[in-house]
Amino acid sequence: MSLPHGEVRTDVRESEGLSALVADARRGDADASGELLGTVHRLAHRYARARLGTYPSAAQLSDDVAQEVCIAVLSALPRYEERGVPFEAYVYRIAARKVADAQRAHARGPVAADHVVSLVFDGEVDGPEHHVVARDEAARAWSMLEALTPRQREVLVLRVAVGLSTQETADALGMSVVAVRVTQLRGLRELRRHWTEQHR
Repeated sequence: MSLPHGEVRTDVRESEGLSALVADARRGDADASGELLGTVHRLAHRYARARLGTYPSAAQLSDDVAQEVCIAVLSALPRYEERGVPFEAYVYRIAARKVADAQRAHARGPVAADHVVSLVFDGEVDGPEHHVVARDEAARAWSMLEALTPRQREVLVLRVAVGLSTQETADALGMSVVAVRVTQLRGLRELRRHWTEQHR
């Protein structure tokens, strides 16, 4: 696992271009609507997988959440007003609510006997077999996230998994750009430290 140093590059459409796409979709442009929903689905799915990755059937659950986010965005689009907040941050806020709904619904449902509560994203992880899978690089990466603060995890999810820019992450979380950068760097530093300790 190689961790990025400093700023993380994004592959998300530039905010200005996305704003134009939103405007076209609101005017009834079918092509723009389709492209916009594709972007929304990608953002929402990345966020959901990052937040729900330790849940049983995480892939299906993430797909469901992404679909719900798309429906919510499509329904709210006629009433959407930019108000200086990037559209990506607007999508994140909807996705965060949908993920929270999915977590609450999962908590109310039956829990298999071989699952225990995880400290990462309030998720569920395998019980006995988790100790075997923990030797895998991906499992170790998940376990390292437990060392981060909730704010550090959320910043890294939005910056790395979702691909929001520093400004978009700041807008979404109600932080300053400087605070996002500091939080991101501290989170990455903590991950590197734990990674180094595990590979000594």
